[in-house]
Amino acid sequence: MQALLNASATTAGSLFSNSTFEVPLYQREYAWQQDEVSEFWGDLKSSAGEDTYFLGLLILTEEGGRNHVVDGQQRLLTLTLLAAILNHEALKVGRKALAERIQSDFLYAIDYETDEVKPRVKLSDTIDDATLQSLIRNGKVQQLELLDEDSLSKRMYEAYSFLEKELQKDLKEDPFKKLGVWTEFITNKLYFAVFVHPDAASAYRVFEVINTRGRELTTADLLKNYVLSQTPVAERNKRYEQWQRIARNFTVAGSSSFVQYIRHVVTVRGGYILPKDLFDFIAQRQTFGSRQPPTIPELMNELEANLPIYLQMIDPTLDGPADNEALRIFSAFDSLGVISVRPLLLAIANVPSPIDGMRYVLRLVVRRIVAGNLGTGNVERLLSEAARNVAQANEWSAATSAMISLDPSDEAFLEQFETRSFNKAVLAFLRRSVVQKDMTPDHSGILHFIAPRQQIAWEGLTEEQMSYWGGTIANTYLATVDRRPKAASTWEGVKAVLLPSGVPKEITQNLQELEGWNEQSIQKIAEILTEAAKKVWCD
Repeated sequence: MQALLNASATTAGSLFSNSTFEVPLYQREYAWQQDEVSEFWGDLKSSAGEDTYFLGLLILTEEGGRNHVVDGQQRLLTLTLLAAILNHEALKVGRKALAERIQSDFLYAIDYETDEVKPRVKLSDTIDDATLQSLIRNGKVQQLELLDEDSLSKRMYEAYSFLEKELQKDLKEDPFKKLGVWTEFITNKLYFAVFVHPDAASAYRVFEVINTRGRELTTADLLKNYVLSQTPVAERNKRYEQWQRIARNFTVAGSSSFVQYIRHVVTVRGGYILPKDLFDFIAQRQTFGSRQPPTIPELMNELEANLPIYLQMIDPTLDGPADNEALRIFSAFDSLGVISVRPLLLAIANVPSPIDGMRYVLRLVVRRIVAGNLGTGNVERLLSEAARNVAQANEWSAATSAMISLDPSDEAFLEQFETRSFNKAVLAFLRRSVVQKDMTPDHSGILHFIAPRQQIAWEGLTEEQMSYWGGTIANTYLATVDRRPKAASTWEGVKAVLLPSGVPKEITQNLQELEGWNEQSIQKIAEILTEAAKKVWCD
């Protein structure tokens, strides 16, 4: 009976010279940055005079005649880059025999049947592998300026550049001798503990739980791992390219934003899923009532199909399938900082009369923000269940039954609108909506507080009154100036230098008629704005 794991200890020279390696598609990308590479270099440099140095654990599985790296790629790739630099430096000083030894041991293998020279370390991604092989061949990267800042290729290039600089400093005193010392060290004195996993399919599971001197696996890593593990080998490259094509849209925002997109897409079909349960739900590691996750082909098709409009939800200025009215609604949610509604918007976007449904949701969400609290898990759960209802019924009105408890009465909404304090982003949106008499106002005007909230003393207002009214909509004004004019530190100053810069449709005249800015004045303006809000958000 074959053992589950075959363990052995071996020198780096013996390991490399007798193997070829491939970093499979399911592996997380090369993640080391300068801190990790610097630590790696520092450890090697300080140990170069010792008889042995242990580099840690490698988990390998054999597939297609190459050793696939399940865990350990960070160290394996970084050592390969160091070997390539030693090769280039040896050629510079005329140590051709040493360079050939480094090449044959660490960089290239010969197919004895065909005489073909193959790289000992290969990456599955074609672009990243081209970068690696270019660095190994000549220490350069073609079209470096085209590499994405957070790409694997850019990190490999930066690691190579750092190691090259540090090695050249170390070689400066006696390059001929030092090159020999370094080559001897990495060949015969560096050791790995190597576990060869006999079952390639099980290696995916090993990948989920094994981490050696690397960063903890993210949900994105685990999901990519599972998606590829459930994809037939013949289709794996195509599936990987599809995954990367989708993931690249979230590079700037980070992997958590990509995972959030996956969760939102899954929510449309499966209802509310906690972030911590997403992987277990998709991988069917736990049961979640009667809810069933999508198959991998279904998941990938849904991620592909929903991506264009979802990206417009994130950035309404992007081109895509949404019409102008939908983009205004997306912009409204963006202004309010509301993300939990996106699964419901995705569901509504695929049913008849989507704009009517989206406007219904916007109206309810704004009323809930004003009169209640939108940031609880229970609210997100209700929005998620509403999304599933819409998807199943194929009509947006199916959302209303799940969301009816979120909608406050008109009386509760108007009372809170008049007297409640909000953050500046919500105040700006609400003020624009009532001034423009529109649920989806444009972004004209900069919000200013008439009596600045941080200013404790204001003529006509006690400290208690300032605390009560300072963060309310009545104490705000939309103007075209970016910064508050210095002279606007009194009511007369506000009238003289701030009110004249008001945006079109602002209630400038009502404000100019006031003798002072006191509690009675604020209440009067609050009543005017609340009446306008009633027409926009209640009628």
